[in-house]
Amino acid sequence: MAKLVAAERTGNTQSSRNELRNTGKVPAILYGYKVENTSVSVDENEFIKVIREVGRNGVIELDFDGKTTQVMVNDYQFDSLKNKIEHIDFIAINMDIERTVDVNVVVVGDAVGTKEGGVVEQPNFTVQVTARPADLPEEIEIDVTDLEVGSAIHVEDIRGNFKFTIEDEDDYVLATCHIPAEEPEEDEEAEEAEGEETEAASAEEDEE
Repeated sequence: MAKLVAAERTGNTQSSRNELRNTGKVPAILYGYKVENTSVSVDENEFIKVIREVGRNGVIELDFDGKTTQVMVNDYQFDSLKNKIEHIDFIAINMDIERTVDVNVVVVGDAVGTKEGGVVEQPNFTVQVTARPADLPEEIEIDVTDLEVGSAIHVEDIRGNFKFTIEDEDDYVLATCHIPAEEPEEDEEAEEAEGEETEAASAEEDEE
């Protein structure tokens, strides 16, 4: 389990938060299971390393005030213009109580239907998963190797493959394979007629 050090944050004004960000720290809030709502800060680079290691739904050991608390990232705000993390919400969790989170779905493999001109599409990119924090997956891989043209993979097709529970309906579509619709060919005669009409109109304007 990845570890992250947090420091108590006393000031809560906009200027104090900006000052923290200028020193490479991120303002954050810690709340949840057996903890009081506490303003904290963490090092931005260390936080990024931890998230890359454990994933968006991973459990982090937050070292704060002389003790370690198991937390998850409930939310965080990212400023794309500044390319900086603006704020983080850490929620303390009970490792024995299940949680429901969104998990990314990743398609892997080369579908057999592509040999017949089919194209694989992924209509939905996340599913809702319920499990104890330690059992929550970072992502779910869907193997489309056996997917034929006109076929699809639904939640019901993969539901029994994992220890965790997928909350979405059985008919929730994860991947399809189909022949792309052909674009209608341009009618050359219609194009020629349109061109002649345009030329005639231009000639009439010139005569006027």
